[in-house]
Amino acid sequence: MLNLTSANPIVEIDHLSYWYDSSFLSLDDISFVMEQADLLGIIGPNGAGKTTLFNCILGILPDYRGNVKLFGKEIMKNRKVLLSKVGYVPQHASIEQSFPANIEEIVSFGLLGSLEKFSRSYAKDQVHKAMQIVGLIDKKNKRFNELSGGQQQRVLIAKAMVHNPKLLILDEPTSGIDEDAQDKFYDLIRKLNAEEKISIILSSHDLDAISKLANKVACINRKMHFHGDAKDFFGDENMLKTYYESSMQAHLRLHQFNAKSNPQNVPST
Repeated sequence: MLNLTSANPIVEIDHLSYWYDSSFLSLDDISFVMEQADLLGIIGPNGAGKTTLFNCILGILPDYRGNVKLFGKEIMKNRKVLLSKVGYVPQHASIEQSFPANIEEIVSFGLLGSLEKFSRSYAKDQVHKAMQIVGLIDKKNKRFNELSGGQQQRVLIAKAMVHNPKLLILDEPTSGIDEDAQDKFYDLIRKLNAEEKISIILSSHDLDAISKLANKVACINRKMHFHGDAKDFFGDENMLKTYYESSMQAHLRLHQFNAKSNPQNVPST
């Protein structure tokens, strides 16, 4: 029986390494712990291993070296049960534009892999609850291709959380949506974390998105370069230099972060 009321961390990664084709090292000795209620931002450039990390956490890539635990249990020994408490929206996830289903039906597909048995009325209630949380209940009879990019992303999140996950994993979720839709998306993520008590891992190479959302940051580029409080990462110009490989960009980002944190104390540049 999966015990989610204990003090077990949500995610434990211990000396994780992964090779593709026994030659390309995608992850090199990654270790970190994610506690319950964290909103963890995974940052790194394209090709840093962020998606590979998620695939190891989810047990999609089982032949890794090291140890991966969800809710205190090894993922590969308890995968079916553990993933019943995880929602996942992969990078570039979408629905075929001609797919003959409305939004309500698409969200309901998130219940297909559930281990629980429930009535049709309960399933419908769960679908409507998820759609209300993401603000799309009024779109339930629309087709996917009738929605904006930001609305489509919210449909995918509703589908991922319809089974009441304890952990939500989002891989580059703001890629391809406009700035206004991104702001609404950020509000939704904060709501899921603060009000719905869902622990969230969010990957991005966009530091602005992570600085707006995450309380914890893990910076990877095959290796782990930083793991800790977001304020410590974004307040450290040397760490930003490591990420940006540019002193000027690092200084600008540090100034922007300080302006958000203490707008009255930041001198002009």
